[in-house]
Amino acid sequence: MSERYDKGIRVMREHLGPDADTYVEAIREVSPLFAKVNVEFAFGDIYGNKGHVLDSKTQELVTLSALTVMGNALPQLKLHVSCALNEGASKDEIVETITQMIAYCGFPAATNAIMAAKEVFREKGLL
Repeated sequence: MSERYDKGIRVMREHLGPDADTYVEAIREVSPLFAKVNVEFAFGDIYGNKGHVLDSKTQELVTLSALTVMGNALPQLKLHVSCALNEGASKDEIVETITQMIAYCGFPAATNAIMAAKEVFREKGLL
């Protein structure tokens, strides 16, 4: 693989933990190009940019905000709840981030997000 891919998969593993390789492989089964772009662009170029002012935990909370407001990205939201926890966010910080989004996306989207987060919390023994 390329240096860019190696950087991206390293950062992805930091954020996702042991689930990173399974996640990439599931995408690769359908589209090797999509998996490559996801690793290189999202995690190598965006999350892996060491020139960021935001730390990894804040990046993940911002991502949770965006996914909550989108309202239709629950699998990705669950993934990034897990990433946020891996990057040091507390359950309370995640809940507060999603709750604050009620003002921007309304109760239905925020409720879906909080219920998705609840599933992750339960899986990780936080509930």
